[in-house]
Amino acid sequence: MMGAGRIGGECNDWEAITVTSDKTIIVTVDSSNLPEAARIHSVSWQESHRSFCSPDFIALHTPEHQEKYLREKMDQGSRLFMMIADQPIGVVSVTGSLIEDLYMLPAYQHKGFGTRLLHFAMEHCDGTPTLWILENNKGAEKLYRREGFRETGRKNAITDKLDEIEFSMP
Repeated sequence: MMGAGRIGGECNDWEAITVTSDKTIIVTVDSSNLPEAARIHSVSWQESHRSFCSPDFIALHTPEHQEKYLREKMDQGSRLFMMIADQPIGVVSVTGSLIEDLYMLPAYQHKGFGTRLLHFAMEHCDGTPTLWILENNKGAEKLYRREGFRETGRKNAITDKLDEIEFSMP
């Protein structure tokens, strides 16, 4: 972490939480930047679920739908953060020690940005960081295992064919 500050340009009302060594910044999501966070969440969610969800279900997850979802999370106490490089590129939420909704725009995946956003989220957990992933999300599982997360043995049935698996730091 290099320090806090404000950013210029059209985003000048967003308070920077941290500026990283590669000039990306992570800001708190609030009502002024929630639509942009929702756009990232929508695009990334649709892409990550395309291989196993119906086209009709994917189409429901518009930026407007995701904005409502994220606003409800914020209203219930979740803290949302957004990473900005040359544009807003990723989002994550933290509720207590639970990390959720870590999504990077597809063009910025596999470049280390998600790892940096995960580390940021881990630093903002109230206790031992935990998260849940869909059992078929092998990319996320690889990332979380590489960063030290381990399966806890807890599962939630999402459908009769798909489980969500809990991971935690040891």
